[in-house]
This record gives sequence, structure tokens and C-alpha cells, in this order.
Amino acid sequence: MRRFGRTLVTAALAVTLVGGTAGWASGDSQAAVTGPPPGAAAWRADTVSGRSLPDPATAAPREVAAFFAGLDDTARRRLLRSHPLVVGNLEGAPLPLRYEANRIALAATGEARYASLAAPDRQILAFDPRGRGQVAEVFGDLERAEHVAVIVPGSDNDAATYDAPRKPYTGPAGMARALREAAGTAPATGKGTPTGGPVAVVAWIGYTTPVGVGLDAADGRLARAGAARLARFTAGLDAVGAPDPVLFCHSYGSVVCGLAARHTDASDIVAFGSPGMRAETAAALRTGARVWAARGPSDWIADVPNVEFAGIGHGADPVSEAFGARRVPAADVQGHTGYFMPGTQSLAAFAAIANGAAR
Repeated sequence: MRRFGRTLVTAALAVTLVGGTAGWASGDSQAAVTGPPPGAAAWRADTVSGRSLPDPATAAPREVAAFFAGLDDTARRRLLRSHPLVVGNLEGAPLPLRYEANRIALAATGEARYASLAAPDRQILAFDPRGRGQVAEVFGDLERAEHVAVIVPGSDNDAATYDAPRKPYTGPAGMARALREAAGTAPATGKGTPTGGPVAVVAWIGYTTPVGVGLDAADGRLARAGAARLARFTAGLDAVGAPDPVLFCHSYGSVVCGLAARHTDASDIVAFGSPGMRAETAAALRTGARVWAARGPSDWIADVPNVEFAGIGHGADPVSEAFGARRVPAADVQGHTGYFMPGTQSLAAFAAIANGAAR
């Protein structure tokens, strides 16, 4: 009887979460964009020197890397010109080739909302125009970096809005810029000079995020689709020789990271402003990565019930002692999105984790 009572309380809390009385608002239901980008069928029908091209839906990133390593520059550029959307999103393809392919694909849309992303100085690692648009951008030199960090954001982020001028430190691109700048100056355990080498940061909006914080944000449907894409993305980094990444997972993005954790080779996973990671403890994530968690004192996410019932809610609070994550100082963080503001304790700690200085 006591167990039945606890179940009823959990159900009531889950309904509260969805209904919005904990500070959540309704949002439009989104269809998850999955699979390879447009143009995959034409790519599969093509050949190079009589060889079939690796299937973008099923080929492992290491197979893709080996395939491109066996091509000369003429063959690579022919594929780039013929299939820019596929090459630009093909995990394991050479990084410079992907950057160029995505410039072509972005310009080909003719859409003003993507014009800034097509600029020659942008390093767009992935671009998918379907739905609200997905994008991944590199800040720094990913080919030579000694450390790599990946920003995995939450609701209301897509290819057109992730680098909005009004979000210099709170949007995914702003977070990435702030982290890269701070990681170059983060001291080793608070004394001396940085121990880490160059850091590259990727702002990764490679999944369909919820709009608003309604039912999509309360269940795991979009997060499950995103987790599969994040796992493949990190496998792509590994295939081109990049270091094991640090995942910085904000809000609903921490749900994505929680579901992807055991399928990535991340060295560290940092959840901040998290509603839960779909695991009751850090150990239950089944990852070899160090797990960190942060929440500011005025972050409204603290009012969201940490429950999971009938697929609604995301489970235990990552900053709770019982969860077992390492705590990141965040006493001076303002609101739900202020974790990368210059001068904050959280940004300094994030930078030390990113450049390998944190212990």
C-alpha cells in the first residue's frame, strides 16, 4: 500500500511538470529529424573509380575515413561538388572538406537566415536544412587541438537561432566562444599556468530540440533521437583523430547526454541546469567519463520535479549528493542560461575541465 501511495505521488508530480505549474510552459510538438540528409539517395547511386560510396546511414565513421583516405584530391573534390549536403554531414570525412561542403550547401539554400553561416571564416561541421535546421560549428583548430569540448544545448535551439546576437553568452555559439576563450587562460587546479594545450569547441545542434518547455521537453522522445546522433557525431570525431571530447550538456541537452553517455568515448560529461539525465545515479549512466553537475541558485530548473513516470520526467537530480556527480561551483550564476557569463565560477571551472586542468 505504501508503494502504491508513492506511485500516486510520483504521477501527480509528473502531471504538475507537464501542466506548467512548476514554471514550465506549453510548447509545440516537434517531429525529430533523423537519418542522413537530403541527397543521400543520389550519393548511394554514385560511384568513384568504379567503387560504391559508403552509405551515410550505415557506414561506420572509421569506414568513411578509410574511404576518403584512399581517394586523391580530384576524386574528393568531385564528390564535394556533386554531393555537398552529404559530404558536409558525413561523419569520418576530412574536416576541411566538410567545412567547404557546408559553405556550398548553406549558400545553395538562398535563405537569408543562413547567410552568416556561409561566411568564409565559419567552420560549419554539419548542416541539415530539414525541419528547423540543424548545425554544428567549430571554434578553434579541431585538426590540431589537444582538447575538444562539445556544447549540447536544450530547448529552442536550431540552425537559424543558435548564434543570435542577443545571446552572446547564453546561446550555443556564445557558450562555445566563451568557453574557448576561458579555456586558454584557465589555471591548473588554481595555481600556476594552464596545463592543457589548444582547445577546440564545437557548438552542436545536431538534433531536433523542443520548442518551449511543454510535453516535448518533459518526455524523452526527442532526447532519444538526439542521443543516437550525438553518439555518431562523437564516433566521427574519433575517426578523424580528435581527442576524446568533454560534453557540456545544458538543460534538455543533459537528457540527450545521459542517454548517449554509454555510447560515447567522452572523457567528461558536464550537466548544468539539468532536469535529470534519465539515470538515478552517475554510475547508472554506464560511462567511463567523469560526470559533473552544476546548478545556479536562481535557476528555475530547480522547481521541476525530479521524477520519471510513464515516460514523463527525467529522473534524479544530477546535483544531489545521492546522484554522485562531481559538483561544479555555480553560486554566482544568474538564471537558467548564465553559466558561461565571463567572470562566473562555473565558466572558470568549465574551462579547467575543458583544457584538462581539473582534477
